[in-house]
Parts: sequence; C-alpha cells; structure tokens
Amino acid sequence: MEYLNENVMIGSSGEGDDLDISTATIESQLIALEERYKELPENVNLLDKAFIELQMARLMIGLERKEESWSIARQVFDIFIHEQDWEKAVDACDVMFLSDQEGSIMALGQGIWLAVTYPIDPELTVALLQHLIEDTPDNSDGAAVAAAAAVYITDLRADDDKKDNLMFFANQMLGQVSRRHSDIDTQEKFEFWIEKLELNDPSKFLVRLRNVVDVLVQDDWWIDRDELQKSLPVN
Repeated sequence: MEYLNENVMIGSSGEGDDLDISTATIESQLIALEERYKELPENVNLLDKAFIELQMARLMIGLERKEESWSIARQVFDIFIHEQDWEKAVDACDVMFLSDQEGSIMALGQGIWLAVTYPIDPELTVALLQHLIEDTPDNSDGAAVAAAAAVYITDLRADDDKKDNLMFFANQMLGQVSRRHSDIDTQEKFEFWIEKLELNDPSKFLVRLRNVVDVLVQDDWWIDRDELQKSLPVN
C-alpha cells in the first residue's frame, strides 16, 4: 500500500546498508523530478506543476529536508484547494504532517476534515487517521473514534480490488486501539467495548471525530468549511 505505514502493525527491523540504499534511491528520484520540473514549459497546467512539487516535497522528508518539504506542501495545498483537487490537497496535508513542523498537527486536522468530507482514495484517508491514532494517548477515545472511522470509510469507499487488504488493515488497527485503550483481549470484550463507545454508529463517532479535528486545528483553518459544505451535493 502506498500511504500506510504497515510496519506499525507488524513490526520492523532495519539495517544501515538498507538505509543507505534507500537514501540513494530517494536522492536519485528527487534529482529526476527536479530535472523534469526545470523542463516544464511556461504554459504548463498549474495542477501538473503543483503535483510535481508535491512529489518533490514528499521525497524531501526521506532526506531530512523537512522545512523545505513543509514550505512546498503548504504552498501547493492552497493551489489544490483553489482548483478543487481535494485528494491532492489531502496528500499535501499528509506531507506537511510527516514534515514534523510547528503546524503539522493543524495540517493533519485539515487533511482529515477534507478526507472524510470528500470521497478521495480511502487508503489516503486511513493513513491520516493512522497518524492521528499514533499521535494520541493510549487511553484517549480519540484514537478509538479515528479507528472506527477508518473501518467505516474503507467499507464505504474502497474498490473491490483493494478493499480486502485495506479492510484487514483498518480492522487490525481498530483491534490494536482496543487493546491499548482498554486491554481488550477477547471478542466478547471487544464487542462490548464497541457498543460502550458507540463505535458502531457513524452518526455519533463521526461527530466525535469532527470534535477531535477542531481540537487539532483550533482556529487556524486554511479553508472555509462553511463555503465548502454549501457546495456539497448533500449538506
């Protein structure tokens, strides 16, 4: 899967040589993108140009050029919002979060709001919810709400060709959250936990997720949510 950190779920180990190879690969990919960027014609489509910049920003994270990555992702975010390319706007939020800068948590909140509001790639949506889970204390209900939303959105939006794998991942994530939240170790306890926290009712846990997002963003919204909601087919 492209966006998800599967190692969080299954454990991982790394060697220095592998890291060197990975860094060299990233550097070569970034050089290739920079050359492609320089060769763009003056009349290039704005979205095409911004997408190359976003790809460059994501690669910069792996090279520890995180401030540069943040700056680029933040600029192209506004372009994607203006052009109503919601998926790439969420992708930019993912990059900003991974850049680990002062506004990364706010970027995560904006990205989650967009990812839940618009029918984008469910894997990218789950990836942002995974970030929220990892960044939330073990005993917080916020992680449980995020995991429940991940399962719900996967079931609702994932295509058949990737649904099984993504649903397995989301359910594993929910199970992991239940164990760290309440030491859940049996199916009976799990089902009781789901009911107790109302994680089987999207009308309730999605509202709670919205409240979590509000805490992440505070008052520093980069989008006009009211205007965007007015333009939705169903408000």
